[in-house]
Amino acid sequence: MQRESAANRLIDEKSPYLLRHAYNPVDWYPWGEEAFARARAEDKPVFLSIGYSTCHWCHVMARESFEDKEIAALLNELFIAVKVDREERPDIDAIYMQACQAIAGQGGWPL
Repeated sequence: MQRESAANRLIDEKSPYLLRHAYNPVDWYPWGEEAFARARAEDKPVFLSIGYSTCHWCHVMARESFEDKEIAALLNELFIAVKVDREERPDIDAIYMQACQAIAGQGGWPL
């Protein structure tokens, strides 16, 4: 787990998956009204990332993208970043997986 950055809003979450991202340089929000209110207030789109603890490719994406300071700076500037643990919120995962499958014909994680 990277700890070069200050903790983001995921530090108070219970999910082990979300806690693994609490020290990413990405300014992650958990799914909730605080994130969506900020997106509305700043007129920014939401960057949604859905994954889970035992997902190999989720960890690869975290290492190659979310721990990269340049990528994090772009995400933080242009989006409100929201991280979801699919095991904690299967309802949200199901909605976005269904949309992904309808658009792309397939789906998987990270989503």
